[in-house]
Formats: sequence, structure tokens, C-alpha cells
Amino acid sequence: MLKTGTKAPAFNLPDQNGNMRSLEEFKGKKVVLYFYPKDNTPGCTKQACGFGELYPHFLEKGAEVIGISKDSTASHKKFEEKFNLPFTLLSDTDLEAIKAYDVWQEKNMYGKKTMGVVRTTYLIDENGIIEKAFGKVKAAENPADMLEELDK
Repeated sequence: MLKTGTKAPAFNLPDQNGNMRSLEEFKGKKVVLYFYPKDNTPGCTKQACGFGELYPHFLEKGAEVIGISKDSTASHKKFEEKFNLPFTLLSDTDLEAIKAYDVWQEKNMYGKKTMGVVRTTYLIDENGIIEKAFGKVKAAENPADMLEELDK
């Protein structure tokens, strides 16, 4: 996991609509950048729907929510439409941002070791500096926790 106080790594990735998006375009806003393992899985759906429900509150606080996984743009589009998600989902099939943000790690699933995305959320300030980093977050609680964090 990246340390607080460091510059957030730049990225340029396609969103669920196929448009290229970069961290730079969100300068001047706080960014809640969350990495999740896979679209349409129970935990990831709870997390995304939680961010979706609270999204107006994030906007009120001048923050943008961005989700990143290694799923394709087509998968993200279906996920967005199925759950009416109002925020940006970025596709990182080459693991560019996933590795840059140090969330591609060894996971232990039922005694089997595999590499995968560890659910992690970064709060990035208006100048692109990592304000807080949260590792191994609980999917269902993460959106409300991040909203609370913005109030501090």
C-alpha cells in the first residue's frame, strides 16, 4: 500500500464508456479512489452500490468517486447499468494503476495462493497527494467510512 503524503501515481485508463480518463482531470477535487477485485461479485456489488447511494453526498463535499478493477470496459458498462452506478469505473486490464497503487498482491483463498486485487481505498487531496490509505477494507462499510473521513 502506498504511504500517505506521497504523490498519487498518474493513470490514463478507459472508463465504462470507453473514454480515456486520467487522475489529472480531477485536480482541484478530492478523489476517493477504490480498487476492487471483480464486477458483479457480492462484496464488490455491495461496495459499488454503497458508493452509488452516497454519491450525491460525496459531490456535496467536493469529492469524486472512482472505482478501478481489471475487468473490461464492457463488464464495467454492464455493472454500471445493472446497478445504476453514477460514478466512474475504470478498466485496468494491463494492471497499470493496480500495480502502481500496490494493490496487486498475493491472496490466500481456501488455502490456495493466487495473485489478485486487494480491496483498497485511497483518499487523494485536491493536489494529487495521498491523504489517507485504507487497506483490506470491508466492502459494505467502505462507502460510509469514506464519507465520514471527508468530514474530518
